Amino acid sequence: MIEEKVILVNENDEQIGLMPKMEAHEKALLHRAFSVFIFNDKNELMLQQRALDKYHSPGLWTNTCCSHQRDGESNIQAGKRRLQEEMGFVVDLKESISFIYKAPFENGLTEHEYDHVLIGKYNDVPIINEDEVSHWKWMSLESVKDDMLLNPKLYTEWFKIIFEKFYQHINILDNESND
Repeated sequence: MIEEKVILVNENDEQIGLMPKMEAHEKALLHRAFSVFIFNDKNELMLQQRALDKYHSPGLWTNTCCSHQRDGESNIQAGKRRLQEEMGFVVDLKESISFIYKAPFENGLTEHEYDHVLIGKYNDVPIINEDEVSHWKWMSLESVKDDMLLNPKLYTEWFKIIFEKFYQHINILDNESND
């Protein structure tokens, strides 16, 4: 199997090259990524628990899905592709915030990503790919925030970083809509 390549970018999200995914993570090089957040009509977030045999962060809870764009693929196309691959459904997605973060792992790999947060709505039961996902659940944003404080080791490092930024963004939007 050919190893997937990630898109290396600069701090302005301009493509500067391609590199095998593992090499980019070993060298902690900045590359493009996306994180999908799916909400239901109750405004609960769909979380997934990573499969137990993943090469990093196995069994930890995280956002609905996340991955890397392929060369020539838009953020939305990539999000829909990965949502189908991991969770077994596709919905319309819209772009939200984007930012750079860095999260080192105990195994020596580092996620150094220019992450694009994508949002969608869904109310049904996903058909999970058990090679990628072991379980899933709906949680309110407040419950996620509270549980992360009580049980931080149950969540992926990148999800904790992204959730904090995303949560602040949602609160800003809620406050602006209430003004």
